[in-house]
Amino acid sequence: MQRWRGLEDIPQDWGRSVVTIGSYDGVHRGHQLIIGRAVDRARSLGVPSVVVTFDPHPSEVVRPGSHPPLLAPHHRRAELIAELGVDAVLVLPFTAEFSKLSPADFVVKVLVDKLHAKLVVEGPNFRFGHRAAGNVEFLKELGGTYDFDVEVIDLFVSGDAGGGLPFSSTLTRRLVAEGDVAGAMEILGRPHRVEGVVVRGAQRGRELGFPTANVETLPHTAIPADGVYAGWLTVDGEAMPAAISVGTNVQFDATERTVEAYAIDRVGLDLYGMHAAVDFLAYLRGMEKFASIDALLDRMAQDVKQARDLVAAHEAAVVAG
Repeated sequence: MQRWRGLEDIPQDWGRSVVTIGSYDGVHRGHQLIIGRAVDRARSLGVPSVVVTFDPHPSEVVRPGSHPPLLAPHHRRAELIAELGVDAVLVLPFTAEFSKLSPADFVVKVLVDKLHAKLVVEGPNFRFGHRAAGNVEFLKELGGTYDFDVEVIDLFVSGDAGGGLPFSSTLTRRLVAEGDVAGAMEILGRPHRVEGVVVRGAQRGRELGFPTANVETLPHTAIPADGVYAGWLTVDGEAMPAAISVGTNVQFDATERTVEAYAIDRVGLDLYGMHAAVDFLAYLRGMEKFASIDALLDRMAQDVKQARDLVAAHEAAVVAG
């Protein structure tokens, strides 16, 4: 998959293509419907497919300080999009100047002059251009003028997550913030992930016999609510079952909020300075302050057993199909 940052990265000889545009944060199951349709239509038309997204999130430019927590950083988003068979991803730097493009100018500058769109695939609520004034009906009008078709795909997907609300990035962020990582997983179609570099912490876990990887998360990451979780710690492509702690260490009156993962049944790991990903499978309990270190150790042992069992059961279910 080709990755372009900015219009100037698009090859000069780029031909016609099928395009879909959106923030696509999380690449959740609704997003997958739209992107998958764009890929299918591109293949049937014999042209490449392109996903256009933005950095930073448009809200941060339009309303500074309102950047939403991100379900996936751009490199992860690109990986997820690539898995859907997309031929190219265009990340447009979203600047104040860019935000002032009228809907018509946006279409000409991006879709017509650079990507030579043959077909544009969008959801029904797609908005574009200055003050989000453009909608899919106006996009269709412009398609008639500039020789491209528009296909609107209903991205409505729902399930148990969020009490049956339609799946969306907004709902997913809310569930993550509430610690409902199982609900977030239903919407995403995979566990919610946070990632970053493993840094040195207070090393209390090591002293207690449960050495943890303290992951310094990327800016604007959507971090689950404080608590203990089951999931995986992935380093260099190896996913290790893990018990995960999120929050301040209330046992030792710490004030810094951290994401720490204990790789279950692994000994002698030296992960400092390495990039790591933490995937959240299930919420186990909230943060507690115990009456003694022995009581804390007993509960940590229970957490590890529960996490081990939940991860094993999930992996067995995946293998069984």
